[in-house]
Amino acid sequence: MDQQGLAKLVEQLPDLGAPVPDLAAAYWQFYRLPMPETGVLQVLLGRREVGPYRVALQAWLPQGRPLKGTLLLLHGYYDHMGLYGHLQRWALSHDLAVLACDLPGHGLSSGARASIQDFHFYQLTLQGLMAAATELALPHPWHVMGQSTGAGILLDYLLHNEAPTGLGKVMLLAPLVRPVSWGMSQLSYRLLRPFVDSIPRRFANNSNDADFLRFVREADPLQPRTLPVDWVGALARWIPRMEAAPVSALQPIIVQGEQDQTVDWAHNLRVLGEKFAAPQVFTLPTAGHHLANEHADIRARYLAYLSQQLLS
Repeated sequence: MDQQGLAKLVEQLPDLGAPVPDLAAAYWQFYRLPMPETGVLQVLLGRREVGPYRVALQAWLPQGRPLKGTLLLLHGYYDHMGLYGHLQRWALSHDLAVLACDLPGHGLSSGARASIQDFHFYQLTLQGLMAAATELALPHPWHVMGQSTGAGILLDYLLHNEAPTGLGKVMLLAPLVRPVSWGMSQLSYRLLRPFVDSIPRRFANNSNDADFLRFVREADPLQPRTLPVDWVGALARWIPRMEAAPVSALQPIIVQGEQDQTVDWAHNLRVLGEKFAAPQVFTLPTAGHHLANEHADIRARYLAYLSQQLLS
């Protein structure tokens, strides 16, 4: 599916819950997402107004069997819902409904590509996602999972608000608190801010799955190609808020690759160890940053662990 087809799909997105456009089938096939199947799986694709943004949302609703809860899923920076088929299928295999969205500036959502003026808009997006879960009457418990920036958004919400009614497991994959080499990034931001709006994106080798890396570099039309300076500024304002956040009694599950060169994971684990009563940390010695799309062997290891946690 090319950029023109995706642009037409965005134009045709209805309110979530209405019949999906015909182009949705091509989108699901291109990204190898779980497809609708009569009597087995219903898939919704639509939009929701969130502040100044039109946010794309997607729900996978198993049919014909009792559901054991719901997974609310948030993707990472530069990502979108189309890249998270592995996690969607894992949740469906556990008889969970799945609800996800594209963050502002990502995927099928509106907004300057990969940019944000303030991380507050990510909180509005999460609140919109939970409101959609309520409107769809998705079953409790509501488990939440985020990759990288998505995990950071969940952390922000959980550290600054009371846990929502019916909250299940909190699963954080390579959570963002502070990126690697943050001091140098801040210096670069101050130097560049007066002169440029963005810099070219450098595609990282953040997974052991060579096919995934090739796809995002060469074949995914929804991949942003720049790093906006505004996003870095918003991150710079967000990090002190997170590091000064109050302590929580929650016990999140943190999955972290030890070869992660995107987030400062050792620092982040120390911070989260101070913020939460007893976080459960599962480390993977050979894994990189993009755990949602790591090599199949690595994914199988941590998903088996998360499956055990769902039953505990």
